[in-house]
Amino acid sequence: MSQAIQFGIGFLAGRPNVCKIINAYYKKIVHQGELFKKNVEFTIFILYDLEYQHTERINFYNIKPDVYEKIKIKYITPEDIEEEKKILVSRHGFAKKDVDLILGHGYARARNSIMYFALKRKIDYLLFWDDDEYLVANIKGEENKIEWVEQNDILTHLKSIGKADVTVGYRCGNMSPVPYIENDILKEEDFKNYIDGVSNEAVSWDKIKKMERDKSGISFADRNIVFNGKAIQLQNVGTENWVLASGICCNLKHLKNIPAFYNPPGARGEDTFWCTLLNKAKVVQVPTYHFHDGFLKYSQILDGKYPKNFNKMKLEDSVEKRFLKASIGWVKYKPLLVYILFPQNYRKIINNAKACLKKGTDSMNKVFETNDFDVLNQELDNYDKNVRKHYNEYVRTNEVWNQIKKKMKF
Repeated sequence: MSQAIQFGIGFLAGRPNVCKIINAYYKKIVHQGELFKKNVEFTIFILYDLEYQHTERINFYNIKPDVYEKIKIKYITPEDIEEEKKILVSRHGFAKKDVDLILGHGYARARNSIMYFALKRKIDYLLFWDDDEYLVANIKGEENKIEWVEQNDILTHLKSIGKADVTVGYRCGNMSPVPYIENDILKEEDFKNYIDGVSNEAVSWDKIKKMERDKSGISFADRNIVFNGKAIQLQNVGTENWVLASGICCNLKHLKNIPAFYNPPGARGEDTFWCTLLNKAKVVQVPTYHFHDGFLKYSQILDGKYPKNFNKMKLEDSVEKRFLKASIGWVKYKPLLVYILFPQNYRKIINNAKACLKKGTDSMNKVFETNDFDVLNQELDNYDKNVRKHYNEYVRTNEVWNQIKKKMKF
């Protein structure tokens, strides 16, 4: 009998909702593996972040006993990470500051840590899956009714990942933390200035304007992709095409083409900067969806109860806070992204972004009275001043990653 394929699923978890996802889907995960033509064994990696919502460890250990009978569960604790750092420093001669670039918490370092522990466990393929995504696709049906279609994402990735370096699925559901804003204070021009100020490869005025028309902020899956989609190789990844960190599957047997993740301190964009280093990789988009439930408003989906309609995303306190937090994450990585993609026009682009953002935040402060959006201007100035430092870290991260691959014999 041939050796079983080792398939890893990596959860970077800031919310205990991850336990509900695993409990709801573990049977389907195993069944999808059984449908594949080769024997597949699964390991789920859970790296939890207690700072994200000030949770306790026990909140992330609510996995049903039945799950352990079917799937290996590996928790990556803060102690595990610190122990590996010590090993890399003491046994393999790495500098502490270099190891800190790779392993730890935060978006990029957490994903790197999951990859690292997956490699230590001889995982062949590693699928990243966030703690707010479900294996269903929502499609617009007749008379605008919603059709819900369950997704075989594991099986779909398995069919293509063996001949690729990276496979990536599609996303539907709540695609943006930008709420629907309906009032007489915020004019369209002011909102456009704000979006132009924080914009990046995923956020633009055209995309936001289209979403605002729907009011719910929900994106629907493409019917043709769901029922007749084919795997397609993506070209120009990191310049024209971008992939999202959740829903990507890495072929760890092709490790030379798998870079490390990086984001500036406190920023988002770890998947964006990862994409800029995929120029030598074969990246294949596969026809499967994750439904993104960013505000956990549709968690009944995990119980097989599907909404008949989507509500308008109201301006409530939790929405406002997440919107501001996301905006801060965006402006913190904007300078580095511009510096990498458009070095010759960097100063012109950033100065224009600052001017737009200043106009936009003045209006936002009138709409969101409980939050201070002026912090965005301060953060953009700060990360502009430190862009060269962050660029050097971006480069150094993958220099260290390549050394780790070699010394650890991954």
